[in-house]
Amino acid sequence: MQELFTSAALTSILTLTLLEIILGVDNIIFISIISGKLPTQDQKKARNIGLLTAMGIRIALLFVLGWVLGLEQDLFNLSDLGLPFDIGFSGKDLILLGGGLFLLYKSTSEIHHKLEGKNDDLDTKKGVASLSRAVIDITVINIIFSIDSIITAIGMTTVIAVMAASVVLSTLAMLLFAKNVGDFVEKHPTVKMLALSFLVMIGTLLVAEAFHVHVPKGYVYFAMAFSFFVEMLNIKMRNNSKKPVELHTHVKE
Repeated sequence: MQELFTSAALTSILTLTLLEIILGVDNIIFISIISGKLPTQDQKKARNIGLLTAMGIRIALLFVLGWVLGLEQDLFNLSDLGLPFDIGFSGKDLILLGGGLFLLYKSTSEIHHKLEGKNDDLDTKKGVASLSRAVIDITVINIIFSIDSIITAIGMTTVIAVMAASVVLSTLAMLLFAKNVGDFVEKHPTVKMLALSFLVMIGTLLVAEAFHVHVPKGYVYFAMAFSFFVEMLNIKMRNNSKKPVELHTHVKE
């Protein structure tokens, strides 16, 4: 435990905590949108379960670092399958590919439901069933984000205690702000569509990463921040007398 209280360790914890929060923004958006489709009494439970699950998965992965690092070893190459592409796929690539496609599917389906007014695939007669489906979706995407997050953390420090402390602190910070983020997204339909567009972009980037097409994340976060800033100006300047756009929603129990 003493290794946590050195100046180098405290600096690493602070840096990693901020990094985890930044990398967790897309996770919070996804959790907020999924939990927002549940009955009001289940939303907080879904958010908390989602974030705590993410924390548990990341801490568990810290104790199997050898396995995580092994995910970057190529399992096969497309050229070995007779295809005219010299692209190798590791365990990490396959996870990113599956996660990207999953995120594209969920985001596109949600956009369709909101604009077309179709019945939501989480809507059931029993709130328990809806909560279970939401937790499953949140857990799947948490696994994807956890792998990428842990590999990023390994590049900054090799001290497990430091990484575990940063994961716990970042999760606590996200637990504090998740409800505010979710309420804000639900209150402003245009922000919700923008958030879904962000998730489509992130899903596309995950698929690109799986094929070894690396896009600097700084560009992505800048685009997201600039778009969000423009939308904040639009909300502020919107004429209050004009009826805002309303997306199709479902009556919550």
